[in-house]
Amino acid sequence: MKKIESSETLKKLICIVTISMAVTGILFIPQIMFSRVKLSKTQENESIDIAKTDLVSTTNNKTLPKTTSRNGEDVRSSAKDAETVTETQENKEETKNDVKENNKKEAKKESKTVETKKKTESSKKSNTVKKDSKKKVTKKESKKEEKKENSDSKKTAKAEQEKNSSKNDTKKTTEKKDSSKNETTTKKENKKSTTKTVSISQVKISRNMNLTKRTGLSRKDFIKLMSGVRADTSGFFEKNAGKIYDLCEKYSINEIFFCGLISAESGWNIASNHRRTHNYISLMRNGKLISYGSVNEGLEVAAQKLHYNYLTPGGKFYHGKTLAGVKTCFCPSSSWVGLVYGRMKQII
Repeated sequence: MKKIESSETLKKLICIVTISMAVTGILFIPQIMFSRVKLSKTQENESIDIAKTDLVSTTNNKTLPKTTSRNGEDVRSSAKDAETVTETQENKEETKNDVKENNKKEAKKESKTVETKKKTESSKKSNTVKKDSKKKVTKKESKKEEKKENSDSKKTAKAEQEKNSSKNDTKKTTEKKDSSKNETTTKKENKKSTTKTVSISQVKISRNMNLTKRTGLSRKDFIKLMSGVRADTSGFFEKNAGKIYDLCEKYSINEIFFCGLISAESGWNIASNHRRTHNYISLMRNGKLISYGSVNEGLEVAAQKLHYNYLTPGGKFYHGKTLAGVKTCFCPSSSWVGLVYGRMKQII
């Protein structure tokens, strides 16, 4: 019974030992595996660090990074390592670009400062130039003012000389005018002396006389002659004798003929229609007497028409300077010449 019990206890012990051994073995195996995994990870990290250093050293030559394994074989790095490398390169390029931009900014700042300095210098120079130019201008203005003063003084002297000369000239002109007046008066007197004045008793008329020849009477004598005409019952010829004399002198018409024509056409008493129209020699238009504004206008037009149309060669109605010549177009009636000549006789 004791052997059996001892064998059972041994079995139990063996079972316990085996179980304990199994348990300890099971626990030890994962520890070993874990340690191996740690070793592999450390080796991998070491290889990555080596590859990074190789990459950093080979960036200037632009070669791909390589890793050396334990067996000495070259192995390409993974895509992640390449990405990290490219990121580092990009960062370096960015830093370089930043540096370049900073350098450019600094250069721009320096150029701006240089430009501002240049501008300030140029402004200073321009101010100095302006000041110099102002000084020159002031000098020029002073010179101009001096010249103006000199010129003004010269002008005043010239003006005084001109005034004196003008006074002398005016004196000369007045003297000349006086001398010319004296000469004209002497000439007129000589003309008067040469043109013989005719007395009223010496005035002669005829049927075939030249109607452009004057009587030779003076103005006073003619007025005296017309004031003594008994046929002038209205006093028209006596009142206008001076005007008639001046018009006959202006247009070269015989005074006796002009008065005889007016009395033949308007009557000694001056008919009402002629008096109203101031038309004294029966100038017609469309079968009616032309009306004029005043006595002077009517007498002026009458003398003018006679001179230019009837008594001047080349006139519209010129046929001679006699009564018969004027009759041709003025009044075709056969008794007209006798009528006008009869009125002329009444005056003399």
